Parts: sequence; C-alpha cells; structure tokens
Amino acid sequence: MSKSQEELIELAQRVLTHNYKQQPIVLRRGAACTVWDVAGNQYLDLTGGIAACPLGHAHPALTAAIAKQAGELIHVSNLFYVEAQILLADALVKRAHLLAEPRVFFCNSGAEANEAAIKLAKRYQTTIMGRADRIQVLSFEGSFHGRSIATVALTGQEKYRSGFGPLIEWARFVPFPEDENDMRALDAITDKTCAVLIEPIQAEGGIRVPPPDFFKALRQRCNDTGTVLIFDEVQTGVGRTGKMFGYEHEGVTPDILSLAKGLGGGVPIGAIIASGALAEGFAPGSHASTFGGNPLACAAALTVLETIDRDRLLERVTLAGERLASALAPLVKKHARAKEVRGRGLLRGLALDGDAAPVVAKVREAGVLLSVAGGTVVRFAPPFVVTDAELDRGVAALDAALAN
Repeated sequence: MSKSQEELIELAQRVLTHNYKQQPIVLRRGAACTVWDVAGNQYLDLTGGIAACPLGHAHPALTAAIAKQAGELIHVSNLFYVEAQILLADALVKRAHLLAEPRVFFCNSGAEANEAAIKLAKRYQTTIMGRADRIQVLSFEGSFHGRSIATVALTGQEKYRSGFGPLIEWARFVPFPEDENDMRALDAITDKTCAVLIEPIQAEGGIRVPPPDFFKALRQRCNDTGTVLIFDEVQTGVGRTGKMFGYEHEGVTPDILSLAKGLGGGVPIGAIIASGALAEGFAPGSHASTFGGNPLACAAALTVLETIDRDRLLERVTLAGERLASALAPLVKKHARAKEVRGRGLLRGLALDGDAAPVVAKVREAGVLLSVAGGTVVRFAPPFVVTDAELDRGVAALDAALAN
C-alpha cells in the first residue's frame, strides 16, 4: 500500500539527515513546467531544480535519449573511450570556441567541476609554468562555489563555511564590486596569485551582476600577472542567461569555465572547459572521476544541447527573461518590501528588505514553486520552455504573497 504525503514526510524525518529544509510536499511526477505531489496537488515549477532543468520535466526528446542509452550502456568508467562522451565534448568545444583550443574534463556536479578547475589551475602554475610559489586562489565576497571542503573554503558566505574550519589556508576573499568604479579586488591580484574564481552572476549570493567593465579590468589584470581566470558557470551556463555561456555577455573569455546544473537536463553531470595551454596541466593520472562523463549522463547532456539549438531556446530565454523582468519591475513600486529586480535571461530575482523564505512559502500555497537566493531574494529559474502565461501566473502569485 502506498504511503500518504504525511507518512512519507514523517518517514523522511526518521531516515534522512536533516541538512535540508524541504518544503512540506513530496513530488512524484512532472511535465514541462508542472509537477504533482503524491497527494495529487499540482504546482507550477518556476525554480526548475535550481536552474537544472532547462527542458522542463519529462521532455520527450530527453526521456527518449535516456531510455535508449540506458538500454545500451550506462557505465564503463574512463578506462575506455566512450562514444557519447566524445560527442558531448566536441559539442561543448564548438560552443566554447572563444577559448583557445578548448579541452573538456567531465565529472558529476558543480562542486566537482570547480574542484577540477582549481586543481587544473594549480597544476598548470606548478608543472607547466614552474611557479610552485603561486598558491593563493581568490574568490569574491557573496560567492557560492560548492559544498566540498575546497569549494566551501572559496565560498564567500560565512553561513556555508561555519563549523567546517579550519579551512584551506590558500583561499582568500576579495570585495565584490559595488559599482563600475569599484576595482578594489584587482589590487589583491599579484604575480603570486594562482587563480581568480568568479561567477558571471552571483546566483546563490542573491542574483547579483557585477558591473560589465569590471570583467574587462579583471581579465586584463589576470593577463598582466599571469593569473588563471576561472568562470563558475554552474548556474549561468547552458543558456540560462540567454547566451550559451554567461561570459559571452561580458566581452571577455576565461581560461577555464565550469558547468553543471542545466547541462544534463536534470541528470547529474559536471564539466570544465579549459584552454588547450592550461589543459596540459592534467597529465595522465593527475585527476580523475569514476562516473565522470558516463554514457547515460553524456547522452542526456548532448540531447539538451541539441534541443536548445533545434528549438531556438536561447532566443526564447532572452524574450521570456525580458518579459519576466518587466513584469517584476512594478512590484518594486507597489510593495514596500520589494527593493530591486536583478539578473539576466531566465535567472531573475526580486530583492526584498528581509527574509524571502516566508514569501516563497506563501507563493507555494498558491500553487507556484519559487526559491530563495542569498536569503533575501526570491529567485525565478524556470525551464526554458516556460510560457508567457506561466510567467504571468508566477508574478501574480508573488504579487499576492507580498500583499499579505
């Protein structure tokens, strides 16, 4: 006999660790931007697995690709070449053409991708450039880069680091630029700096977009000092901002970029793309992942990329993002709690003057799923297939929640 939603939640409290604060629903199935819980309640999903489901739920092409690959080959490890992995790497290299002779490494998550990027930067500096003294890695206040020890050490939010110290001594934080004239972070980058890690948009930090000129100055400073520039594209990559990669908005190109979330359409996969010169730092045996780039995940990711191209979803993300931003803007004037609309494409946030969690809970009671970013920001990260009517419904639910 199947268990009720209440019974499942009670069971979860007994058998799962309590590191998550799940909303009190148990989801069972989905289609496009709609999900249903085990009690049969229907919700409009505008958080998309935290930006991990660009094609929505149960997309026919993705479902078929996963089923086909599962019937042929799921896993063999990287002791052998894998057809789907090679084809996916080629597809990513072609899309990251601004990097010089790009190479790809596959793993399983965003944290692993950022770990790989950091390890590659260190290996490059020490083994290729012969600079063992270049040990510091800089990241930005308010950033989020993952939950492993190295990536949490480089996450510029104390709430994620608390209780895990002492953390890695070579990790350092620099100020997030407040405006186009704020270049304080550049002063910390010297010829002893190994790498700088930055997000095109600070997603978990509250959907904060650095001033465009900052990226150009940062790129130049890294060039001048021989510092590796890493873009964390875990949440901004694979079309989320309206371009395939977030760095394409900035007029600069990183040396390494990390990907995960939307790449697999909901199937766990991570990757880094690095320029060929840096990629030489990964000699045989220097880094590895047993499940990284397995056939199932790569078949899913390849289908995601092909569908984005075939259905012209980057154009859809741009237009839908503009509509969403325009619909959110009046809420700033209407509600005293609402302070600012942030973001690009379909990564948008409404900044509030306090805790956003109660507002997100109220919106859920109206049948719409959103999420919190940076504690005070209501985040929209819907699937790229979201309709105008669904976006309007989400904004209307948020409007009503703020009114209450």
